[in-house]
Amino acid sequence: MANTKSAAKRARQTERRTLQNRIVMTGVRTQQRKLATALSAGDHAQAQAALQMLASKLDKAAKRGVVHRNLASRRKSRANKAVLKLVGKAKAAAATAAEAGQGSEADQTPA
Repeated sequence: MANTKSAAKRARQTERRTLQNRIVMTGVRTQQRKLATALSAGDHAQAQAALQMLASKLDKAAKRGVVHRNLASRRKSRANKAVLKLVGKAKAAAATAAEAGQGSEADQTPA
């Protein structure tokens, strides 16, 4: 319990800020979970959308002072790297499928 008026006011302000910070961080963590779900499912479009929303939420959190700007930057970088890795796997799979498709057509053509 605060002993002075100013200490009581500070306690009220801290409580309000803590609540706002919790709301912002809940949104950030929700977006991180959505991105992780999209990545594990291998859904490139959904992962891109989730990455964009996550970057936005992290930037806003850093702007408001909820998280440090370096933390926001690091998390965005790691998330982007994971999405690019998914894209690379998709492109490699498509290239392998295309090669397999071309090879089988060449084998089936009459000589």
